[in-house]
Amino acid sequence: MSVKTLTQIYMLAVATISIISLAYVYLFPPPSMFTTRENVSHFAPKIAHPETGEPIALDTLIRHYRGD
Repeated sequence: MSVKTLTQIYMLAVATISIISLAYVYLFPPPSMFTTRENVSHFAPKIAHPETGEPIALDTLIRHYRGD
């Protein structure tokens, strides 16, 4: 086999493994992809700070009230 053929086989194998891996994670996502350890969605919108009214991340507010 020539180097070009071996390179094409290697590229095809890497592409196939990558696509299968991404499809698996998309179809069967692990629970950690949905929420943080505080049970807050990773994509939660910013909320208004209770005292100042400025937008902050929900995680920041939870850590503040927990005392972290």
